[in-house]
Order: sequence, then C-alpha cells, then structure tokens
Amino acid sequence: MTEKYSLRRVGDNKGQDGRYSHAVAWNEDNTFKEEVGIRPTVGCSHMVQMGLNTYWLTTTVTEILEDTPDMVRFKTKNSEYIWKQNSQLQSDPTS
Repeated sequence: MTEKYSLRRVGDNKGQDGRYSHAVAWNEDNTFKEEVGIRPTVGCSHMVQMGLNTYWLTTTVTEILEDTPDMVRFKTKNSEYIWKQNSQLQSDPTS
C-alpha cells in the first residue's frame, strides 16, 4: 500500500511515510493550538503520521523553498525537508 504522504529530511533521508499530514500551530506556551491544514506552513510544525504512535514532527517551518501541487521543500529551525503527496510518491521510486 502506498501511503498518502512522505516527509524526509534532506541529507540523511530520515522521516516518515504516512496516511495523515498536519500543519500544527502552537500557543505561546508551546501547547497545541490547532491544525491549520495538510501542507507545510510557515510558522507551524509539520507532522506526517502513520498511526497514533508512529509519526515524524518537525520544529517550526521558517521558510518555503519550493512549492508545487504535490511537493514542498522547506526549512525549519533545525533542518531542511521535502514533503510529498501521493502522486509524487508513486512517480518517484527513490522515495
């Protein structure tokens, strides 16, 4: 089964493939505020989740480097990532 989303850190390719994708906004005290969509969003952390306890959560997205309908390349406070939706996963055998 091909998962709907992929989140991979540039450099070491660590990350998660999963069924769910969430842009997560935080309150000033670092508690959960809300989910704001499925695509990486500046000012939010990003999470790709397979199940309840299987997920990858980034630090806050600081910059979008490339944005296409099925792929977003972005920087966080600590790293750079590539997020892909299903059609990119199926067409890219290296994912």
